[in-house]
Amino acid sequence: MGAGRSLGRRFGWLWAAYTVSTLGTQLAFDAFSLIAVIVLHAGATEVALLKAVGLAVGAAVAVPLGPWVEFRHKRPVMIGMDLVRFAALLTIPAAFALGGFSFVQLLVVSVVVAAADIGFMAAGGAFLKSLLPSHDLLSANARFEATQWTATVLGPPLGGAAIGVLGPVTTVLADAVSYLLSALGIRQVGGTENPPARTGPASAGGLLEGWRYILAHPVLRPLFFNVLLVNGLIMVAVPLLAVVMVGDLGFAPWQYGLAFSVPCLGGLAGSRLARRLVTRYGQHRVLVTSGVVRACWPIGLAFVRPGVPGLVLVMAVELGVITSCAVFNPVYSTYRLQQTDTGRVSRVLAAWSVTGKATTAALTALWGLLAGLTGPRTAIAIAGALLLATPLLLLRRITPSAEMAQVHADGVA
Repeated sequence: MGAGRSLGRRFGWLWAAYTVSTLGTQLAFDAFSLIAVIVLHAGATEVALLKAVGLAVGAAVAVPLGPWVEFRHKRPVMIGMDLVRFAALLTIPAAFALGGFSFVQLLVVSVVVAAADIGFMAAGGAFLKSLLPSHDLLSANARFEATQWTATVLGPPLGGAAIGVLGPVTTVLADAVSYLLSALGIRQVGGTENPPARTGPASAGGLLEGWRYILAHPVLRPLFFNVLLVNGLIMVAVPLLAVVMVGDLGFAPWQYGLAFSVPCLGGLAGSRLARRLVTRYGQHRVLVTSGVVRACWPIGLAFVRPGVPGLVLVMAVELGVITSCAVFNPVYSTYRLQQTDTGRVSRVLAAWSVTGKATTAALTALWGLLAGLTGPRTAIAIAGALLLATPLLLLRRITPSAEMAQVHADGVA
């Protein structure tokens, strides 16, 4: 199986849509935090609150979405979620131009976007599983992962430069347009979907089935808790680091973006290596090793200093985190899809995403308060120290599924 093997025209359009929306998102990397700091002069607690409220309320709003999506055709749902994000984000540059921009609007838009993210992800995962045979899922996820890191290499520094030259809401406008283009791309995927079979209630109660499925699964359960904690503890440092770097140490927005974009070259390498590593060493060893390694780096962010040495330190830490995450993510995403019954994919993915956003929101709010009491550096250090314990959840034996065994037999992508 060659690295350049086509996965078909329909997947090509889906991948193109993902590429353009991902690039738009990375152009607007941490845009709400930067706008809050630069335009509204918000402090660490306010920036953390912005992150937390958007995620928490967005997750609550999205609770009925997973079960609702399960019993709908997935492609129209994906298009609808893209259009919702386009419309919501477009209100920010419009309000800024009219002089009515406010912190409350940032909160409201972040809620809408977070809810639409969950709806899109729930539909997108199920659509991908129906679009491709099981043995192609790891190749597809690896391509998405490589696209994510390519966009992250290019997006943040370009976005930071655009903010410096064209104003603070420029990247939000670009992100909005990217969702419109994504909707048009997904429309071009075409094809027909089988009518979804109703196997449970299309209500918030249906989402409970997703949680029950995860918690009853001997492998998905520890993986679920590990991913929740690692993602949450990594993300709590992002708004605090923005305050430290841009607010306290005087880094320019383009330098802040550069610190996160250059290390994403490691993401490209990791996503390219993921399938080869699984083929050679097996799924369990790759998951555990990359899962352990990704937890070891973030504590270094507490020691950032002014000037070039501080910038290099952030880049080195992010390189370690990103490279290991780029190996871990496509393997775990593929395994999760393969281990989930087809009729429950949207509910499981929605339950996973809702819980992830809610957990990140709660931890972000808590770390915002902690930063107010101890300072952002100390709060970042505490998150990094707690991350060191998260690999314990991955030490449970994960047995490769029949689908993954087929991936082994197919060879390196």
